Amino acid sequence: MNKKLLARWITLSILISTGCTNPPKRTALHDFGLAIPASTQQHQTLNKPTLTIDAPTWLWDNRIRYRLLYSAPTQVRFYGLDLWIASPPELFEQHLLNADSVIKYPLLIRLLDFEQQFDSPKQARVILRFSVDAYSIDHQHKLDTRLFKLELPTKTPDAEGAIAGFSALIQQATIKTQHWIAGLN
Repeated sequence: MNKKLLARWITLSILISTGCTNPPKRTALHDFGLAIPASTQQHQTLNKPTLTIDAPTWLWDNRIRYRLLYSAPTQVRFYGLDLWIASPPELFEQHLLNADSVIKYPLLIRLLDFEQQFDSPKQARVILRFSVDAYSIDHQHKLDTRLFKLELPTKTPDAEGAIAGFSALIQQATIKTQHWIAGLN
């Protein structure tokens, strides 16, 4: 066997063996995980107050965003193979509606920041900033407004870390929002 043919055979063998053990990654869809389900009684309530989520136009798609603060702080990037199953505002709304509490006032939630930020190649965190306006049942008076800014370091500096971090952050946001609403009179 000549050297060129032997080299091709070795290269082909390596490609075939690598391809069989490491199939290409496919696009994966993610959500924030399961919310603690609302009780049956709450689902039967027909006149629940409204919950409206607003966000900048760039947050109404399903891409998972990140920013490399250490090298390109003004450039927003996206993970190519990991996506949200719906936009973050839609997922946040569903999570709040499915949480085990009664939303007793009409709410307007403005999602302001929702991204993963890298301080270095090996260190990242997830950021969630949102405001909540609570209104009287008749929508005539604003009762209060609260700005929430939450962040958590990610366990890994990658898409997997972002997804796990956002899931934990949304759980925190839901609990903090519920406590704040419970304190309104």
